[in-house]
Amino acid sequence: MIFDSTPTVIGHRGFGSGALTPPGSDAAVAENTLESLLAAIGAGASWVEVDVMRTADDDLVLRHDPTTPTGDYVVELPASAGGLPRLEEIFDALPPEIAVDVDVKTVLEDAVDAPSRRTGALLVPLLKREAARRRLLVTSFDPALLAFLRDELPGVPLGLLTWLRFPLWHAVPAAAHLGLDAVALHTGSCGLEHPDTRLRPLDHCVDVAHKAGLETIVWCPTAETAPAYAAAGFDAMVVNDVPGVLAAL
Repeated sequence: MIFDSTPTVIGHRGFGSGALTPPGSDAAVAENTLESLLAAIGAGASWVEVDVMRTADDDLVLRHDPTTPTGDYVVELPASAGGLPRLEEIFDALPPEIAVDVDVKTVLEDAVDAPSRRTGALLVPLLKREAARRRLLVTSFDPALLAFLRDELPGVPLGLLTWLRFPLWHAVPAAAHLGLDAVALHTGSCGLEHPDTRLRPLDHCVDVAHKAGLETIVWCPTAETAPAYAAAGFDAMVVNDVPGVLAAL
Protein backbone atom coordinates (compact mmCIF):
# COMPACT_ATOMS: atom_id res chain seq x y z
CA MET A 1 0.00 0.00 0.00
CA ILE A 2 1.42 3.37 -1.05
CA PHE A 3 -0.91 5.71 0.83
CA ASP A 4 -1.89 5.27 4.49
CA SER A 5 -5.06 7.35 4.32
CA THR A 6 -7.18 8.21 1.32
CA PRO A 7 -7.38 10.47 -0.42
CA THR A 8 -3.84 11.63 0.34
CA VAL A 9 -3.11 15.21 -0.74
CA ILE A 10 0.24 15.65 -2.54
CA GLY A 11 1.70 19.10 -3.11
CA HIS A 12 2.26 19.55 -6.87
CA ARG A 13 5.88 20.66 -7.40
CA GLY A 14 5.72 21.64 -3.74
CA PHE A 15 3.16 24.30 -2.91
CA GLY A 16 1.85 24.31 -6.50
CA SER A 17 2.94 24.92 -10.07
CA GLY A 18 4.35 28.31 -10.93
CA ALA A 19 5.00 30.76 -8.11
CA LEU A 20 2.41 30.92 -5.32
CA THR A 21 2.25 32.84 -2.06
CA PRO A 22 1.65 30.70 1.04
CA PRO A 23 -0.86 31.93 3.63
CA GLY A 24 0.75 34.34 6.08
CA SER A 25 3.65 35.12 3.74
CA ASP A 26 4.36 38.21 1.67
CA ALA A 27 6.56 36.40 -0.85
CA ALA A 28 5.77 33.87 -3.54
CA VAL A 29 7.68 30.59 -3.64
CA ALA A 30 8.78 29.11 -6.96
CA GLU A 31 7.80 25.56 -7.88
CA ASN A 32 10.30 22.72 -7.45
CA THR A 33 12.29 24.52 -4.76
CA LEU A 34 12.90 23.66 -1.14
CA GLU A 35 10.92 26.75 -0.11
CA SER A 36 7.89 25.55 -2.07
CA LEU A 37 8.15 22.05 -0.65
CA LEU A 38 8.39 23.35 2.90
CA ALA A 39 5.39 25.62 2.26
CA ALA A 40 3.33 22.60 1.20
CA ILE A 41 4.39 20.76 4.34
CA GLY A 42 3.52 23.81 6.42
CA ALA A 43 0.06 23.83 4.83
CA GLY A 44 -0.53 20.26 5.97
CA ALA A 45 0.76 18.04 3.16
CA SER A 46 2.45 14.79 4.20
CA TRP A 47 3.45 14.08 0.57
CA VAL A 48 5.12 16.37 -1.97
CA GLU A 49 5.82 15.89 -5.67
CA VAL A 50 8.96 17.00 -7.52
CA ASP A 51 10.01 16.93 -11.17
CA VAL A 52 13.48 15.55 -11.87
CA MET A 53 15.76 15.55 -14.92
CA ARG A 54 19.45 15.04 -15.62
CA THR A 55 22.18 17.55 -16.39
CA ALA A 56 25.27 17.58 -18.63
CA ASP A 57 27.45 16.36 -15.76
CA ASP A 58 25.12 13.46 -14.88
CA ASP A 59 23.52 15.09 -11.87
CA LEU A 60 19.80 15.22 -11.11
CA VAL A 61 17.99 18.51 -10.57
CA LEU A 62 14.44 19.68 -9.99
CA ARG A 63 12.85 21.04 -13.15
CA HIS A 64 9.61 20.41 -15.03
CA ASP A 65 10.52 21.88 -18.42
CA PRO A 66 13.54 20.76 -20.50
CA THR A 67 14.84 24.33 -20.45
CA THR A 68 15.87 26.66 -17.65
CA PRO A 69 14.02 29.96 -17.07
CA THR A 70 16.61 31.60 -19.34
CA GLY A 71 15.97 29.14 -22.18
CA ASP A 72 19.04 26.92 -21.88
CA TYR A 73 18.55 23.16 -22.08
CA VAL A 74 19.04 21.55 -18.68
CA VAL A 75 20.74 18.50 -20.18
CA GLU A 76 23.36 20.76 -21.81
CA LEU A 77 24.37 22.51 -18.58
CA PRO A 78 26.30 21.31 -15.55
CA ALA A 79 24.18 21.28 -12.41
CA SER A 80 26.14 24.19 -10.93
CA ALA A 81 25.38 26.44 -13.92
CA GLY A 82 21.62 25.98 -14.13
CA GLY A 83 20.73 27.42 -10.74
CA LEU A 84 18.36 24.52 -10.10
CA PRO A 85 18.03 22.54 -6.84
CA ARG A 86 19.83 19.20 -6.83
CA LEU A 87 17.60 16.23 -5.96
CA GLU A 88 20.12 14.85 -3.47
CA GLU A 89 20.21 18.14 -1.55
CA ILE A 90 16.41 18.34 -1.52
CA PHE A 91 16.17 14.83 -0.08
CA ASP A 92 18.68 15.73 2.62
CA ALA A 93 16.80 18.89 3.54
CA LEU A 94 13.31 17.38 3.79
CA PRO A 95 12.14 15.80 7.05
CA PRO A 96 12.28 11.99 6.66
CA GLU A 97 8.62 11.63 7.63
CA ILE A 98 7.63 13.53 4.47
CA ALA A 99 6.99 11.19 1.54
CA VAL A 100 8.06 12.19 -1.97
CA ASP A 101 6.53 11.49 -5.37
CA VAL A 102 9.46 11.71 -7.81
CA ASP A 103 8.13 12.59 -11.28
CA VAL A 104 10.94 11.61 -13.65
CA LYS A 105 11.28 13.63 -16.84
CA THR A 106 13.35 11.70 -19.34
CA VAL A 107 15.19 13.78 -21.95
CA LEU A 108 15.72 13.44 -25.69
CA GLU A 109 19.33 12.35 -25.16
CA ASP A 110 18.18 9.29 -23.20
CA ALA A 111 17.41 7.76 -26.60
CA VAL A 112 21.07 7.79 -27.71
CA ASP A 113 23.38 8.18 -24.71
CA ALA A 114 25.12 5.27 -23.04
CA PRO A 115 22.82 3.31 -20.70
CA SER A 116 24.89 4.36 -17.69
CA ARG A 117 24.16 8.05 -18.40
CA ARG A 118 20.41 7.74 -18.91
CA THR A 119 18.11 9.37 -16.38
CA GLY A 120 16.89 6.08 -14.91
CA ALA A 121 20.38 4.71 -14.32
CA LEU A 122 21.46 7.92 -12.57
CA LEU A 123 18.41 7.74 -10.32
CA VAL A 124 18.85 4.17 -9.11
CA PRO A 125 21.57 4.64 -6.45
CA LEU A 126 19.99 7.80 -5.08
CA LEU A 127 16.52 6.26 -4.83
CA LYS A 128 17.91 3.09 -3.25
CA ARG A 129 19.50 5.20 -0.54
CA GLU A 130 16.47 7.39 -0.06
CA ALA A 131 14.02 4.49 0.14
CA ALA A 132 15.76 3.43 3.35
CA ARG A 133 14.66 6.59 5.17
CA ARG A 134 11.40 7.80 3.62
CA ARG A 135 8.41 6.66 1.61
CA LEU A 136 8.78 7.16 -2.11
CA LEU A 137 6.68 6.90 -5.24
CA VAL A 138 8.27 7.20 -8.68
CA THR A 139 6.03 8.32 -11.54
CA SER A 140 6.74 9.07 -15.18
CA PHE A 141 5.14 9.50 -18.58
CA ASP A 142 7.89 7.18 -19.91
CA PRO A 143 6.79 3.52 -19.54
CA ALA A 144 10.24 2.24 -20.60
CA LEU A 145 11.87 4.09 -17.72
CA LEU A 146 9.34 2.62 -15.31
CA ALA A 147 9.99 -0.88 -16.62
CA PHE A 148 13.72 -0.33 -16.08
CA LEU A 149 13.19 0.94 -12.52
CA ARG A 150 10.80 -1.93 -11.76
CA ASP A 151 13.70 -4.33 -12.18
CA GLU A 152 16.29 -2.13 -10.48
CA LEU A 153 14.29 -0.91 -7.48
CA PRO A 154 12.20 -3.75 -6.06
CA GLY A 155 9.98 -2.47 -3.29
CA VAL A 156 9.83 1.13 -4.54
CA PRO A 157 6.29 1.86 -5.84
CA LEU A 158 6.02 2.97 -9.46
CA GLY A 159 3.19 4.77 -11.23
CA LEU A 160 2.33 5.50 -14.85
CA LEU A 161 1.50 9.13 -15.53
CA THR A 162 -0.93 9.91 -18.34
CA TRP A 163 -1.41 13.29 -19.92
CA LEU A 164 -4.42 15.47 -20.57
CA ARG A 165 -7.38 13.51 -21.96
CA PHE A 166 -5.45 10.23 -22.21
CA PRO A 167 -8.24 7.61 -22.26
CA LEU A 168 -8.72 5.70 -19.01
CA TRP A 169 -9.53 2.56 -20.97
CA HIS A 170 -5.90 2.62 -22.17
CA ALA A 171 -4.25 3.98 -19.02
CA VAL A 172 -5.52 1.47 -16.48
CA PRO A 173 -4.69 -1.73 -18.41
CA ALA A 174 -1.34 -0.26 -19.53
CA ALA A 175 -0.27 0.38 -15.92
CA ALA A 176 -1.56 -3.02 -14.82
CA HIS A 177 0.14 -4.95 -17.63
CA LEU A 178 3.43 -3.14 -16.99
CA GLY A 179 3.34 -4.54 -13.47
CA LEU A 180 3.19 -1.09 -11.86
CA ASP A 181 1.72 -0.07 -8.53
CA ALA A 182 -0.27 3.02 -9.49
CA VAL A 183 -1.81 4.96 -12.32
CA ALA A 184 -1.79 8.77 -12.19
CA LEU A 185 -4.48 10.42 -14.29
CA HIS A 186 -4.94 14.05 -15.23
CA THR A 187 -8.35 15.50 -14.41
CA GLY A 188 -8.89 16.00 -18.14
CA SER A 189 -9.01 12.22 -18.58
CA CYS A 190 -11.65 11.63 -15.93
CA GLY A 191 -14.77 13.05 -17.56
CA LEU A 192 -15.75 15.56 -14.86
CA GLU A 193 -14.41 18.74 -16.46
CA HIS A 194 -14.48 17.32 -20.00
CA PRO A 195 -17.46 14.95 -20.32
CA ASP A 196 -16.78 11.97 -22.56
CA THR A 197 -19.64 9.71 -23.57
CA ARG A 198 -17.17 6.89 -24.24
CA LEU A 199 -16.02 6.85 -20.61
CA ARG A 200 -17.58 4.47 -18.13
CA PRO A 201 -18.61 6.03 -14.78
CA LEU A 202 -15.52 7.32 -13.01
CA ASP A 203 -16.09 5.30 -9.85
CA HIS A 204 -16.30 2.16 -12.03
CA CYS A 205 -12.97 3.00 -13.69
CA VAL A 206 -11.33 3.54 -10.30
CA ASP A 207 -12.83 0.28 -9.04
CA VAL A 208 -11.40 -1.63 -12.02
CA ALA A 209 -7.98 -0.09 -11.33
CA HIS A 210 -8.21 -1.20 -7.70
CA LYS A 211 -9.19 -4.72 -8.75
CA ALA A 212 -6.13 -4.74 -11.00
CA GLY A 213 -3.96 -3.97 -7.98
CA LEU A 214 -3.38 -0.32 -8.84
CA GLU A 215 -3.65 2.64 -6.53
CA THR A 216 -5.16 5.66 -8.27
CA ILE A 217 -3.92 9.23 -8.32
CA VAL A 218 -5.54 12.24 -9.95
CA TRP A 219 -3.48 15.31 -10.68
CA CYS A 220 -4.56 18.94 -10.68
CA PRO A 221 -8.08 18.80 -9.16
CA THR A 222 -9.23 22.10 -7.67
CA ALA A 223 -10.65 22.61 -4.22
CA GLU A 224 -14.10 22.72 -5.82
CA THR A 225 -13.74 19.41 -7.67
CA ALA A 226 -11.64 17.49 -5.13
CA PRO A 227 -14.67 16.08 -3.24
CA ALA A 228 -15.98 14.51 -6.45
CA TYR A 229 -12.68 12.73 -7.02
CA ALA A 230 -12.67 11.59 -3.40
CA ALA A 231 -16.20 10.22 -3.87
CA ALA A 232 -15.02 8.31 -6.96
CA GLY A 233 -12.50 6.49 -4.77
CA PHE A 234 -9.14 8.02 -5.75
CA ASP A 235 -6.32 7.16 -3.38
CA ALA A 236 -4.38 10.42 -3.80
CA MET A 237 -4.51 13.85 -5.44
CA VAL A 238 -1.59 15.94 -6.70
CA VAL A 239 -2.81 19.50 -6.20
CA ASN A 240 -1.85 23.13 -6.77
CA ASP A 241 -3.94 24.35 -3.81
CA VAL A 242 -2.85 22.33 -0.78
CA PRO A 243 -4.72 24.33 1.89
CA GLY A 244 -7.84 24.67 -0.25
CA VAL A 245 -8.08 20.99 -1.13
CA LEU A 246 -7.38 19.90 2.44
CA ALA A 247 -10.16 22.17 3.64
CA ALA A 248 -12.55 20.92 0.95
CA LEU A 249 -11.95 17.32 1.95
